[in-house]
Order: sequence, then C-alpha cells, then structure tokens
Amino acid sequence: MDGVSPKFVLPETFDGVKMEITGQLGMLWKLVKAPVIVPLLQLAVYICLLMSLMLLCERVYMGIVIVLVKLFWKKPDKRYKFEPIHDDEELGSSNFPVVLVQIPMFNEREVYKLSIGAASGLLWPSDRLVIQVLDDSTDPTVKQMVEMECQRWASKGINITYQIRENRVGYKAGALKEGLKRSYVKHCEYVVIFDADFQPEPDFLRRSIPFLVHNPNIALVQARWRFVNSNECLLTRMQEMSLDYHFTVEQEVGSSTYAFFGFNGTAGIWRIAAINEAGGWKDRTTVEDMDLAVRASLRGWKFLYLGDLQVKSELPSTFRAFRFQQHRWSCGPANLFRKMAMDIIRNKKVRFWKKVYVIYSFFFVRKLIAHWVTFCFYCFVLPLAILVPEVKVPIWGSVYIPSIITILNSVGTPRSIHLLFYWILFENVMSLHRTKASLIGLFESGRVNEWVVTAKLGSGQSANGNTKGLKRFPRIFKLPDRLNTLELGFAAFLFVCGCYDYVHGKKNYFIYLFLQTVSFFISGIGWIGT
Repeated sequence: MDGVSPKFVLPETFDGVKMEITGQLGMLWKLVKAPVIVPLLQLAVYICLLMSLMLLCERVYMGIVIVLVKLFWKKPDKRYKFEPIHDDEELGSSNFPVVLVQIPMFNEREVYKLSIGAASGLLWPSDRLVIQVLDDSTDPTVKQMVEMECQRWASKGINITYQIRENRVGYKAGALKEGLKRSYVKHCEYVVIFDADFQPEPDFLRRSIPFLVHNPNIALVQARWRFVNSNECLLTRMQEMSLDYHFTVEQEVGSSTYAFFGFNGTAGIWRIAAINEAGGWKDRTTVEDMDLAVRASLRGWKFLYLGDLQVKSELPSTFRAFRFQQHRWSCGPANLFRKMAMDIIRNKKVRFWKKVYVIYSFFFVRKLIAHWVTFCFYCFVLPLAILVPEVKVPIWGSVYIPSIITILNSVGTPRSIHLLFYWILFENVMSLHRTKASLIGLFESGRVNEWVVTAKLGSGQSANGNTKGLKRFPRIFKLPDRLNTLELGFAAFLFVCGCYDYVHGKKNYFIYLFLQTVSFFISGIGWIGT
C-alpha cells in the first residue's frame, strides 16, 4: 500500500468536462449555423452591399456635377451680382456696411494672438468694423492674456471688445448668441465668425461682403479652410485628404446646385437678419452651425461657397483631440437629423428636390450611411464572413466599389494620392468611432451633448505668421496618454479572422485583415499624431 502513489482524479475530471463542453459548443454551433448564422450574416452582407451602392451613386453623382461645374458653370461673381466696394470721396466710409467679427475662445493659450491679430488686420474702414472676442476661458491666466491682447489692439485704434460670461451655457452657440445681444451690434448688418486658430487674409471682407450687399437673398458666404500644419504628421495628412474632398466637392456641389450646404462653423459671413429670422443660435445639438444653416435654408435663404477664398487654420495633431472632434462632428449631425427630419419634410418654402437633397444626400448618405457601411462591412461583416465560408460576398462589393469610391475621394488632394492606401485603413479605424457617435446622436443617448473643445497647439504658424518647422513623423518613444481598448479589441478580432483566412481561406483577404489589424493596433496604443 505504501508503494502505491496517490492518483489525482481532478485533472482527469477537468479534462473530461472540458472535452464535453467543447463538444457541446461544437454541436450547438452546427445546429444554429445553417438555419440562423448563415442567413443572418448573408442578410447583413446584402444590406452592406446596398449601402455601398448608395454611397457609390452619391460619389459618382457629385463627381459628375463637380466636373460640369468646373467646365460649364459660371464663376460666383458671374452667377451673382458682385461689385467691389470702394471708398467714396463724398460719402467717406458710409457706403461700407458695418461688420461684426466674432472670435469665440476657450483657453486658447497657444493661438489667441493669431486670430485677434488677423482680424485686426482686415482691410475695412475702422469705423465700420467691430471685433468681438468672446472668451469662455476657465483659466484666469489665459483670460488675462487675451484681455491684454485686446487692449493692445484697442490702443492702436482697432474697435475691439473683450466679452466674458458668467458660465458656459450653450458652449459656442451660447457665446455667439450672447454676443449678438450687445447694444452696439444693432448697427451691424453682417457677422463674420472665426475660430481661435483661423487667420483670414487682409482682403477677406472685400472679397466676400459684396456678395451679401448686392444679393439680398443670400444669407451666408462660406470660405474654404487652408491647413497650415497639414505636413506636420501622418495624422494631419489623412485629415487634409478627407477635408479637401469635403470642400472641393461636397460644398461646391451644394452651393452650385441647390444653394445649400452645411455651415462649417467658422470662416463664414452671415447676414444677421437671416440669423434672427431662422430663430438665432441654438444649443440643442453639438453642431450649432449646421442647425442654423438648415433652419435658414428652410426659410428660403440661399448660401454661397467661395472655394477661392481661403482662410488659414490648424488641424488637430494629436489623436485624442481628433477623436473628440470626430465624435462631435458625427454625433451632432445624426442628432440634428433626428430633430429636424419632419420639419424638412413638412416645409413648404423649399422645392421638393431640395428636400430630397437635404434629407437623403446631405444627412442620410453622408452623415449616416458613409460611416455605417465603412465600419459594418469592412471591419465587421466581411471578417465574420471569412469565418463562415457558406456566406458569399461578391468581389464587386468587397473590392471594386470601395476602389472606385477611394479614387473619387482622391480628387480633393492630388498631392497625397500616394497615401490613399494608408488613408483607407485610417478611415476604417475612424469609422468605428463615427458609427458609434452617429448612433448615440440618432438615439439621443449617452454622450449626445458632450462638447470637448478641440485643442489647438499653434503648431502650424508662429504669431508673426512665419511657418514653423514641421514634424513629419510621430513621437515614437513617448508613451501614449492612454490605451484605447476599443481599437485594441478590434485589432485582436481582425487578427484572428486574418489567421483563419490565411489557413483556410481562398481569396487572400488576410492581406487586408493583417494591415487593418496593424492600423487598429497603432491607434489602440495611441501611436499616431505628433
């Protein structure tokens, strides 16, 4: 008895239980796979293919229109009445309308001098220009610096006022609304809005205001953004590609065909009467600019986009700041669509086809479908279909359509065409956050009203306007501020799917899956941006 070694039955029992559970899971998978998993996944593929076709048709339509605009449409100064405003010896400066310039700020330590200095340098009679710095800063030191900068320009004869509020109710919309209530604003006919990092050229007003003066049906003139730090890093290059398409194609098409587009929130001139008629600034969503634009459009006002009128600005150069910005830009439009869809449908002041354009093209396809199909199809449904070979995904949907869409998107930034492949992978990563944000906005839950001001670093230009040395590569050896678990989770999911396709697949999707895994992983560890 003493020579018999004791036997441990627990491991054997554990192994038996483990084998039994594995067998049961395998049997359960076989039972539900054919009648449930395959049909549901195949349906998801069909829905994604339909959304892809909708997005493709939208891109092709805008591509055709923009070609026609460039070849045959008249320039804005030919389509609308335009006469430069000149000084008059008899009238003096009285033939110039009084213009209000609003500069909303929030703890803009790095860039406040840029916008204030650029606004103070606008070529417009000093007695017909009012500059209003709306400072919602919570940092006492920053507030003091901004106020001193305003006093410095005031001492030079510039009509500039420094305004603060007791609280930040309504955020930017609240600040702009409060600024319009000042007694001296009643003499102003137009208001120009510049965010703290925007720097207009001196002739900005002389090139834009005449359109409003001579065309009483125009409510808004929107200028194009030009990015001073686009070469700073790969993150800013990717942003430039997306935004250049927006300004080169989307804004131009909307302005040329329906005289409607979304106000970009800055670098635009509004007719104050149109703002008042539309109901003023509202803070019910995080896209107060788009909200005002839609309401003014439903009142019958027209908008004009001037692609040749460019204003210098700064792109977010940190991934954290960019993510917050994209959440606001994706959540806000979806929430606004929820609030205004029926108002647009019931409106009787605009044409039927303009309603179709606003609801279907502007909101549904661009603000919702574009995010959903990018994430759902290329980051979720397609990888899952690899694990279930019975689900068929046509190559025209998985390869040809996205290739055409990508080529059409490249027209905005020809100089970055060699970065198209990186841009695709990056957009797929960001589609995760945009889809999540759009669903939050559509169902009005969670972070629907979250407003985080995009941090500006003043990285593109110095205070005297000289371009700084630009950093082209991310900081490799600096630890990230935090890990992004959502991106890391999808990186693991795509890696598993890629490994399965490498072993069992026949269409070589693993090449894309592994590259997309790397993109999610890089974003997950925060290794992107400056």
